[in-house]
Amino acid sequence: MTGKRTTGKRRSTSTPRGRRRNVAQSHRAPFFLKWLNRYPRWTWWVGGIGIALLYIWVFYYFFVSPTGFRWRALYGDAKYPDGYEIHGIDISHYQGKIDWDMLQGNAMIEGCPLRFIIIKSTEGSTRVDPKFKDNFYQAREYGFIRGAYHFWSNKSSARAQAYHFLRQVHLEDGDLPPVLDIEHMPKDKTVEDFQRDVLTWLHIVEDRYHVKPIIYTYYKFKEQYLSAPVFDDYPYWIAHYYVDKVEYKGKWKFWQHTDAGKLPGIKGYVDFNIYNGSYYDLKMLTIGADKE
Repeated sequence: MTGKRTTGKRRSTSTPRGRRRNVAQSHRAPFFLKWLNRYPRWTWWVGGIGIALLYIWVFYYFFVSPTGFRWRALYGDAKYPDGYEIHGIDISHYQGKIDWDMLQGNAMIEGCPLRFIIIKSTEGSTRVDPKFKDNFYQAREYGFIRGAYHFWSNKSSARAQAYHFLRQVHLEDGDLPPVLDIEHMPKDKTVEDFQRDVLTWLHIVEDRYHVKPIIYTYYKFKEQYLSAPVFDDYPYWIAHYYVDKVEYKGKWKFWQHTDAGKLPGIKGYVDFNIYNGSYYDLKMLTIGADKE
């Protein structure tokens, strides 16, 4: 009856109001929260510690221990490529300040002198490697054949990147052709559009120096994204670590075979490379060389 006030004790229910609310909320809780609540909190701490220890063990086993490929590449049974005499390195600001006097006087790889150095210059459409100018100048002053590479970015247009490289890098006769380091395929483009962008960079830079730029990438990337016949016209610099021979079946000029090299004058690791040919062939590849 409307407006009638009742008195007396309220009847109890079998489920208290607070409990009914918790039950209702538990039904609305996400599945993963209900799943987490099934186990004590200490089990998650134990599980997390176990995963962290497993990660540390994997890192040690593959990168640090005598059974790891990086350790074997430095000290163990991993062999450097046989049958090649022309050795070089590639450097960037990651190598820090280089002692060029020490490097020049002691740079020997597998009993052969260091012949060429390829230096990171630019990245994307705005970045310049902090050590590029110094490294680029010193490499020539100390008698090495030098080169410069641009690191491709999917965040900038090919045209903007090409002109950025040309503004910052001024190659001279005797230098290696410009290098395009390309390692990532944009997710929002087709392979055909991606290849068209790469060719745009190559054509712009080729028009300036009148030599075919060098393409650097790991071999599986090239086979998957840069396998069109037009790219076979460009010298290929293959990245393939800790193996005795190149698995790529096509033609190649340079091979970056380890990222764990050590040389006097350079702190930490440095990439080791070989040239697939003679020293004379390497000189003929440089800008301004008389190809006739």
